[in-house]
Amino acid sequence: MKLDIRYFAWLRERVGTAAEQVETEAATVADLIAELRARDEGYAYAFSDTGAIRAAVDHELVEFDAALSGAREVAFFPPMTGG
Repeated sequence: MKLDIRYFAWLRERVGTAAEQVETEAATVADLIAELRARDEGYAYAFSDTGAIRAAVDHELVEFDAALSGAREVAFFPPMTGG
């Protein structure tokens, strides 16, 4: 399946792009992270601490075990803080 992937804040800086389209066989967000992490050092670094990352599938905040079936977009970003 094809997914639009969006990266925000320091994740964008580490992977070197704000958005991309990927072809994936990932069943869950965790599977997608594993695929991305294996791409190169920048992705491995960006996803090295998954405790500091949040994910949204089609604009819905999800856990990493969320299914990707039928998804069109996945966004990765650091936890939001108030201010």
